[in-house]
Amino acid sequence: MSNEWLDTIVVSRRDATARIVVLDLARPDGVELPEFTAGAHVDVLVDGAAGLVRQYSLCGPPDDRARYRLAVLAETASRGGSLGMHRLREGDRLRISRPRNRFGVSDKARRHVLVAGGIGVTPLLAMAHALEAVGAEYELHYCARSRADSVFVEELERNPRVRLHFDDGPADQRFSTVADVGGPESETAIYICGPGGFMDFVISSALEAGWPSETIHKERFAPVADTAAHAADGTFTVRLGRTGGEYEIKDGETVLDVLLAAGVDAPYSCRQGICGDCIVRVLAGLPDHRDDVLTDRERADGMFTTCSSRALSPILELDL
Repeated sequence: MSNEWLDTIVVSRRDATARIVVLDLARPDGVELPEFTAGAHVDVLVDGAAGLVRQYSLCGPPDDRARYRLAVLAETASRGGSLGMHRLREGDRLRISRPRNRFGVSDKARRHVLVAGGIGVTPLLAMAHALEAVGAEYELHYCARSRADSVFVEELERNPRVRLHFDDGPADQRFSTVADVGGPESETAIYICGPGGFMDFVISSALEAGWPSETIHKERFAPVADTAAHAADGTFTVRLGRTGGEYEIKDGETVLDVLLAAGVDAPYSCRQGICGDCIVRVLAGLPDHRDDVLTDRERADGMFTTCSSRALSPILELDL
């Protein structure tokens, strides 16, 4: 990982729900933070000693560079990331990366349909801020188990372009992809973020309704499958196009792990195939894509995730 870490300080901390904390971060010296686009995330060095890094979406208005806002759900199966974030208090220091974005607002769409499940509202809230600022046509559907489990409700319910859908509410306000998103429309894009099962349901429903896959934009907080599957199935060789170096990738190893162990300066962040930071270009060979971040077009253009994908050919040559 080759992050340029930025020092920040927690200037505000609020328990929005029993399981969600909202944190505002600013530079200790008062200098503006780097600009970002709606849908961006930052890496957070939760525990420097343990090298624990997690990614969190920026949910504040992109034009506010005085502070970054994060909303973090305490995961029941947390390995230290979300729980470490919940332990933060005002005045604590935190190191973060510069913002990165693979879930931005489409510049090809005239209308934007944002569909959030639970904490997945965070990047979509930033999109709503950005679209509102330029007078774009959009609607945000925010789905949650209940009002008590929801974050930013007081802000969102005042916006006429937002619809709230609670599982424990009346049947007529529950979310339906067919009723609330409808059929495909030209120059319209759908953006989806939330728990895996929720996203799979919305995406499959949209595809069944006839929406082309290229109009559906998504960001996951966890991989679709067990990450162990990323390293399964056979042995192959990776050749580096810039140096000519060759490395054998055995069953149970990932391309990224082998390259890093060999001292290769390969980019990476999440190591789960969901953030896109490790993407490189394939120069030769047939890849076996196992990520959940690349679009069909990007795969056809030769993009490849070293942390999760493998090869169907004996040799895979990468632009590294």
